[in-house]
Formats: sequence, structure tokens, C-alpha cells
Amino acid sequence: MNRTKGDEEEYWNSSKFKAFTFDDEDDELSQLKESKRAVNSLRDFVDDDDDDDLERVSWSGEPVGSISWSIKETAGNSGSTHEGREQLKNRNSFSSYAQLPKPTSTYSLSSFFKGRTRPGSFQSLSDALSDAPAKSYAPELGRPKGEYRDYSNDWSPSDTVRRLRKGKVCSLERFRSLQDKLQLLEEAVSMHDGNVITAVLIFLKRTLSKEILFRELEVRQVALRHLIHFLKEIGDQKLLLDLFRFLDRTEELALSHYREHLNIQDPETRKEFLKTCIGLPFSAEDSAHIQDHYTLLERQIIIEANDRHLESAGQTEIFRKHPRKASILNMPLVTTLFYSCFYHYTEAEGTFSSPINLKKTFKIPDKQYVLTALAARAKLRAWHDVDALFTTKNWLGYTKKRAPIGFHRVVEILHKNSAPVQILQEYVNLVEDVDTKLNLATKFKCHEVVIDTCRDLKDRQQLLAYRSKVEKGSAEEEKIDAILCSSQIRWKN
Repeated sequence: MNRTKGDEEEYWNSSKFKAFTFDDEDDELSQLKESKRAVNSLRDFVDDDDDDDLERVSWSGEPVGSISWSIKETAGNSGSTHEGREQLKNRNSFSSYAQLPKPTSTYSLSSFFKGRTRPGSFQSLSDALSDAPAKSYAPELGRPKGEYRDYSNDWSPSDTVRRLRKGKVCSLERFRSLQDKLQLLEEAVSMHDGNVITAVLIFLKRTLSKEILFRELEVRQVALRHLIHFLKEIGDQKLLLDLFRFLDRTEELALSHYREHLNIQDPETRKEFLKTCIGLPFSAEDSAHIQDHYTLLERQIIIEANDRHLESAGQTEIFRKHPRKASILNMPLVTTLFYSCFYHYTEAEGTFSSPINLKKTFKIPDKQYVLTALAARAKLRAWHDVDALFTTKNWLGYTKKRAPIGFHRVVEILHKNSAPVQILQEYVNLVEDVDTKLNLATKFKCHEVVIDTCRDLKDRQQLLAYRSKVEKGSAEEEKIDAILCSSQIRWKN
């Protein structure tokens, strides 16, 4: 299609595509200058007071001063400024203006339309064109001035301790010299706050050698006690032993070493460890306890192995009727005695599992032995063994019942194990105190004991009151009526 010269010019001028000319670069420069003049001419139309009403945003659309904007600006300022300077040095023609770097995000919309820079504000576009590589800084985030010291290193020891006491985060790493660390510890002790003292001690434990730490704490007893308690709580036995050894506290050193047996689960290994503790410098009383502990565990290992074999064989009646519910290993002495009274009560004294053997070996008091044996035999309802437990003979051969724990406790244990009324009445009658006897007999419905006691006390009124508590037509009611009608009793009331 043929076009005239006028049509072609109209086409190129109206189209968004333009033909190549050697004057393109000059045209772009002239357009840039015209834009500059147009922006500068707008400053008369924009009021200065509107600057605060406009939100400052970056070229990426993010508000100026936001956290994401500050991170991007801090990361990009050094690189973009240096690259801008190098580009200006290498450019010798006006065409370099076409490759100017995009203005950074330090220009707000308000300053862009005003075309000027206010003190403390952002640069205008005209200033940026005249000094493109000028260095810009990200603004400070809006944080109260009082918070800046939280992250500084100018806290004194007293200020640091006060902040720790208030529960605020405070770094102790700035205290590097021994003098500063000791001053920090003294300030913590003077505050009388255990948490602060412990926090400082943890810092000293991490930053000082053991020798220096122990030497300084030796003359600071309050801090020393806190450290010992802290090491016991966290289970740092190695450092605790080193501390006791340094302080020459031999008994505490031995006790701390003995405490390690709690972490040993295997019975044989624990027994061997306890054997090594026997020779440690304990007090006389503690040495006896350590020896008993070793002997008890040794007995328990033997009893456990033998009873496990008997139970698996199924030939022993007691294990068939009452299977074992738990192992005897590592149990206390009283539990071991109850176990022996339950499963091995009739064994000869020479065996390790005999209750009498345990009583003599560990010097168990009579009250403890009788109380444990009574509970075990009453649970099995072995009333003959219970009776034999309290029967004694004098040198003339006369028998008498005697209870080291008191017959009132015997009655309570028997009732707890559902003893028959006849057995309960027998032991209630053995209670010496009359009021206690009446209370127990009434509580456990031992009618014969109540009736006989009221008769012996010649207390007619109490006997009449008790008559209403028994069943009508029962043998007890008939016995009460017979006593009330007796003319041989001289009643007190």
C-alpha cells in the first residue's frame, strides 16, 4: 500500500513504536530535563504542612520505616552506592543518563511532589539527579530510648544484679576479669536472692577454672552453700566430689559418693559398689548403716534367687496360694522382714530368710518385729501363730500373754484383717485400761466384753443403755436381763 510523505509522518508520530534516529538519546535527555523542571514547578502547589499527612512508601510499595524496608535498605545501601560511583566514573557521554540507577527508596511521595528536602527529611528527585551516588541511611526504628540500654554493655555489677532480680535478660559476658566477676557475686549475695546467686554461680562455673572457683567460694560461705545445693539438684556428682575434696570435707565426700548407688539398677553391681563404700570415712553411726545396707542387699539377692526357683517349681504351698506380687530386691528392711514373716515364718534361725535371723542380724527392736510379724500372720489368718507371738513363759513355767505394742493396737490390727469375734474378744479383754476396753468392745461389737465389764463396774445405767443396742431376743439380751435381775450385785447407780 502506497503512502504519501504526510501519511508516513502521521503514522510514525501516532504509533507507540518509533523509527530509529541518532537523536534518540538526546531526546531522552531532554525529556528527563523537562520532567525535572515540571517536578520543580509543582513545589508552589503543594503545601508544606501536607507532608506529615502523606504516607511515605518505597519504590517497591512498602511503607518507609517498616522492618522489612529497613532490612532491605541496610543490605542494599553499601552495594548500590559503590556501584553508582563506579558507573559515573566510567561514563563520558550524555547517554549515560539513560542508565542511571533507579532512585533508592529513600524518596517519599511527599518529597517527590515537593521537589525539595526538608531538614531531617528524605531527598527530592532534583537533589538525587544532581547527586545520585549520595549515601543514604535507613531510619531508626521507633523504640523508646530507655530500651537501648538493655542491649548495651555499660551495666555495672549492681545494675546487672538488680536487672536479674527483676527477671530481665542481661548478659554477663562483659564481666571478663576475675575482680569484676567476684564483685558481681558479692552484689548478688548482698541482694539475698537465691535465684540471682545461682545464676551468677552458673556463669562463674562456666567461665572460671575449678581451682579458682573453689578457692574464692571457700571464703564466701553463702555462695558456697548455694553451689553445693545446685550441684546436688542437677546431679553433678563429679564436680561435687571435687569440691568436697578441695574443702577437705571427708564425711560429706563419703556421703556424696554413697549417694551414687541410687543410679545403679543391677543388684550385683550395686552390691559391689556398696562394698567399696564401707571403708569410706563415715561417722560411726553412718558406717553401721552402710554395713547393714550391704548385708541386707546380699541377703535379698540370695532370698530372691531361692524363692524364684521355688515359685517356678510350684511345689511350695505358700507360693501356690499366695503368689509373689513383686521382687524383694532393693526393698527396705521392714518390707524384707514382712516378706520373711509371710513366706518363711517357720524356717529355722540358721537360714538367711528366717525372720528371727533378720531380727538378730539387724538388731530389730521387739516392738517393730512384733508389729510386722502380727500384720503378716494376721493377713494369712494364721491365728495360732498370732497367739504364740504374744505367749511367754516365766522361769517357773507359767504362761502369760504380753504385747510390747499394747493390746489395743493388737485388736485394731486383728479387726483390720477380719479376725473372728471370739479372737477379738480375747484380746480386748487383755486391754488394761477400762475405758479403752469399753470403747474398743463397743466399737467392734464385742458384746460379751461390754456386758462383763459393766457388771464388774456395777454400772446399771450403762448396762441398761447398752441393752438397747443388742438384738432383741438374742443371747446377749437375755444375759443382760439376768444380770439386772440379780440380787447379789450392789449397783452404784
